[in-house]
Amino acid sequence: MYSKVLVVIDMQNDFITGPLGNGECVEAVSEVCKTIERGSYDFIYVTIDTHGEDYLGTQEGVNLPVEHCILGTEGWQLVPEVQKALGTKRFKAFVKGTFGSIDLAEAIAQECSPDAEVDFVGVCTDICVISNAMVVKARNPEMRLSVIAKACAGTSKENHVAALTAMRSCQIRVV
Repeated sequence: MYSKVLVVIDMQNDFITGPLGNGECVEAVSEVCKTIERGSYDFIYVTIDTHGEDYLGTQEGVNLPVEHCILGTEGWQLVPEVQKALGTKRFKAFVKGTFGSIDLAEAIAQECSPDAEVDFVGVCTDICVISNAMVVKARNPEMRLSVIAKACAGTSKENHVAALTAMRSCQIRVV
């Protein structure tokens, strides 16, 4: 069983340099890569936001009418720097069609020790990072979860800070 794992959230082109990207997301890429490359993790989990051609007809698409991460497109791919950093590391990818991945939380429950340390990095702090951290925390309440703030970015600086505050309130450490 793993005792220290990293969760990399949605480091895809559309969230970095694409239609939902911003300067903070671009800046987070190097911090995510440094965190991956440090090599102090037993295992890495990666989420990949994935939508179909019908995205604009979904509830998310109605509320966020910006097509992104359409399966098979360049925007759906992990950014090259993160792909390179993952290199020969042991990792498992989770394709997800919504903000939080129940499959990710279940895999962590099954593959990690009950008191494992789980670190989160990625984008967007205020949508998918917080959603996945909360799902993992709900499924695994005794695990020690942390969010590495400088290796995350939100849809805005204000939303990033608000999400970090909310996670801290839910006993997820912010470092």
